[in-house]
Amino acid sequence: MYAEFLGLSFEVVQARDGAQALDALQRHTPALLITDVSLPGIDGFELIRRMRDNDSTRDVPAICLSGYSGARYEQRAREVGCDRMLEKPCLPDHLAQVAKEVAGRGRISQG
Repeated sequence: MYAEFLGLSFEVVQARDGAQALDALQRHTPALLITDVSLPGIDGFELIRRMRDNDSTRDVPAICLSGYSGARYEQRAREVGCDRMLEKPCLPDHLAQVAKEVAGRGRISQG
């Protein structure tokens, strides 16, 4: 549902699990990564951690979606380099708004 909605404003590349997402990141450096925390195999936090460890994807902004909430998840999101954490259910238009904000800001420092 999110990919369909975001596809109206963004070019969307989907992956069914963390390993497929890492593979896609090797072929295409996105303007923004949006991932669920709960992915089969490599979870969303590990996906972002690995993305940050790669020179070509280190500065890609990242948003995590999760049905889980609380300080423990927010802390883990910060530790791996997640730019924003959104709790599900999240309205698609809210996700699109946050995506535009985060993608526009980026992580690349100027200077």
